[in-house]
Amino acid sequence: MANNGQIIKVSGPLVVAKNMRQVKMFDVVFVGEQKLIGEVIELRGDRASIQVYEETTGLKIGDTVTSSGHALSVELGPGVLGGIFDGIGRPLEEIHALHGDRIARGISLPSISRTKKWDFYPIVKQGDKVSTGDILGTIQENEIFQHRVMVPHGVFGVVQKIEAGSFTVTDTIAVINDTDVSMLQKWPVRIPRPYVKKIKPFEPLLTGQRIIDSLFPVAKGGVAACPGPFGSGKTVVQHQIAKWSDAEIVVYIGCGERGNEICDVLHEFPRLIDKRNGQPMIKRTVLIANTSDMPVAAREASIYTGITVAEYFRDMGYNVAIMADSTSRWAEALREMGGRMEELPGEEGYPAYLASRIAGFYERAGVVEILGNSTRTGSVTAIGAVSPPGGDLSEPVSQATMRIVKTFWALSSALAYRRHFPAIDWLQSFSLYADTMDDFYTENIDPKFLSLRARTLKLLQQDAELQEIVRLVGADSLSQEERNILNTAKRIKEDFLHQNAFDPQDTYTPIKTQFERLRAIMGDSK
Repeated sequence: MANNGQIIKVSGPLVVAKNMRQVKMFDVVFVGEQKLIGEVIELRGDRASIQVYEETTGLKIGDTVTSSGHALSVELGPGVLGGIFDGIGRPLEEIHALHGDRIARGISLPSISRTKKWDFYPIVKQGDKVSTGDILGTIQENEIFQHRVMVPHGVFGVVQKIEAGSFTVTDTIAVINDTDVSMLQKWPVRIPRPYVKKIKPFEPLLTGQRIIDSLFPVAKGGVAACPGPFGSGKTVVQHQIAKWSDAEIVVYIGCGERGNEICDVLHEFPRLIDKRNGQPMIKRTVLIANTSDMPVAAREASIYTGITVAEYFRDMGYNVAIMADSTSRWAEALREMGGRMEELPGEEGYPAYLASRIAGFYERAGVVEILGNSTRTGSVTAIGAVSPPGGDLSEPVSQATMRIVKTFWALSSALAYRRHFPAIDWLQSFSLYADTMDDFYTENIDPKFLSLRARTLKLLQQDAELQEIVRLVGADSLSQEERNILNTAKRIKEDFLHQNAFDPQDTYTPIKTQFERLRAIMGDSK
């Protein structure tokens, strides 16, 4: 039931309203005459603090605030894949078609078309017993993706009716214990979707990037961070992973990044052809676009919107990769809202709960056993870019992230200035997944893979130590063996770690080819 309040304070994206005793934390509200979308983030007596996801210019004291009675949720169903949405799930292509290049305030459109029909093919029949998460049927959403329509959360029992046909997302496709079931689901973005249990990651997310796959791999269902200063190539690294990784679905979140970087994704992905299936990359991608000129509060929501979409595809049994670019902009939004709410600041002005929020995001990744009568698994791999000021990895966002992730790709401005890309510093980066995936490497690549990786990392460390000696006393002081180390390390850095993202041949290297190339450089015999 709607509950009306009145604005008593406006401070940028923060609005405080009175007479709001009936609302709950994280309820969606509509603010002012234009019904701007906001979310309750604090309650004190009958007063509610609201972060508004749109520009608050023109709001005044006494304007009405109306509660929707439900939490910020994202619509899930056929039509999400290949879509472009803002931070709170509004479809940007439909908004552009209706309102032009600028997003007018107060727009509220469904994320998924209510008129488009989809051909539904049931895989259960009348009389079958089903529970939450079971697959009712499938839709061939595009040439490469089969959408699996699941039993909604909280629904279980006997299938009383189900039929094949062409339906919109709101049409009833089945009746389970007198409950009508459609293809459309809604899920609160701040609540993780449930599963049976988490499973230890057992295989790598193969990206085609040599320094990542061979030296610092991330597991499917793992978490990774990519920190670095301005111009070091964070966005390009994430673009490369989004383009070439063997994840079946990619969710890319542009959180507070420059508009031209989002435009690069929008222009490239429809044109790029996936080598595995011959179809455009956009057909397996969901884009969440929340650029730096959009309201700061929406950055905070965009991360949760993206991870909820990723969990939805995970629950179908797919391997999903989510790119968050960047979590630093998300943290800045937390800092701004915390300051406007007069919260006690922590280190560098960030709120005291910064680390727990970052951990909460990354903890939603993982390999899980999915709900349902049959045993199935799916995974979400979370990869977040971090933009520390001046490349200072001791700042709070980098440090909080480093304590959570198990793969850390530290980007170096020195490498970037030398035009060595990807500019991942092999001395500062690490991966804790490699040893846990020994069985995969042994069975699918070569039993010597991990030992070759360890020798390569050791040689690069020796090279760094010898370079210090060379700078101090010159190369003439080195023994022949030490010179061989320098020469081999030079070949590794120039012929293996350096990779051109814009060369059609060099942009992607299969993992077995990586192993053979590295073995040749290291002088190993078969």
